[in-house]
Amino acid sequence: MVDEETAGDPCGPCKWIRHSLRHLQATLVGIGVLISHTSVGRLLKRQRYSLKANRKSIARTQHPQRDQQFRYIKRVKRRFIEAGHPVISVDTKKKELIGNFKNAGATWCQQAEQVNDHDFAQDAVARAVPYGIYDLVHNQGYVYLGTSGDTADFAVDAIERWYRRTDRPRFADESKVLILCDAGGANGYRVRNWKRQLQLLADCYHLQIMVCHYPSGASKWNPIEHRLFSSISINWAGKPLRSLAMMTALIRGTSTQTGLKVKATLLKGHYPTKVKVSDAQMADLNISRRKICPQWNYIIHPRETESLVP
Repeated sequence: MVDEETAGDPCGPCKWIRHSLRHLQATLVGIGVLISHTSVGRLLKRQRYSLKANRKSIARTQHPQRDQQFRYIKRVKRRFIEAGHPVISVDTKKKELIGNFKNAGATWCQQAEQVNDHDFAQDAVARAVPYGIYDLVHNQGYVYLGTSGDTADFAVDAIERWYRRTDRPRFADESKVLILCDAGGANGYRVRNWKRQLQLLADCYHLQIMVCHYPSGASKWNPIEHRLFSSISINWAGKPLRSLAMMTALIRGTSTQTGLKVKATLLKGHYPTKVKVSDAQMADLNISRRKICPQWNYIIHPRETESLVP
């Protein structure tokens, strides 16, 4: 019966059962075999079948310099850590509607939470934009929640606030910092305002800021994705984010057995979108690109005071 219900490649490992356990049970009962659907599942496991979900493993948008960039990031990251410089991974987590809405996942409780049957934006208290900063050396996470636009101004403001924190672990030499980020979004390699805001940050604190972007389609390899954001999602799974205060508390309550600690701060400022940066402003940036994948790897040096652009 299983042979008749099997689809896929008959000569390969990619095969699956067309119908559910209860459908198979009903078919067996129809031919006089009394069996439960759980027993059907056990029998299928003996045949090396199990429940499996689709796995995203086929990369169709691989950049020709993808592997070269990965090797370069690994080398630069190791050198910065050995020299005692800060190494941070940054990104914007999925934006969340704040209100009585369903949150994916399940949690142990005696009664399920009652939430709205639809997630309409007009019913939301706010729309939270969580920008995360992950300290690779100390395994510390920092999330800054904004309610305005997901912009380069917001991203660099969050990085500056992290740099100014007095409660964060210190590094041996903080005159240089390495930022690992995605190729798109507010901190994308094509975003002019991202570079301009980093230039202002470098000028203000006399910092050398090196930026390495992960190739397009490779954002899941950014350390913040699997070391910080995944843990936050697990911690608040099944818990409605009814207020910004609740969301902040759930982020702060995130921890792992490997010692991850997370701090969260609410940023109430307004960050305008569609900010234009002129060619003259770009020409004034003190930026040097690396020989390897120059579009993704560059260093922003502090400028002299007299050359600063307001």
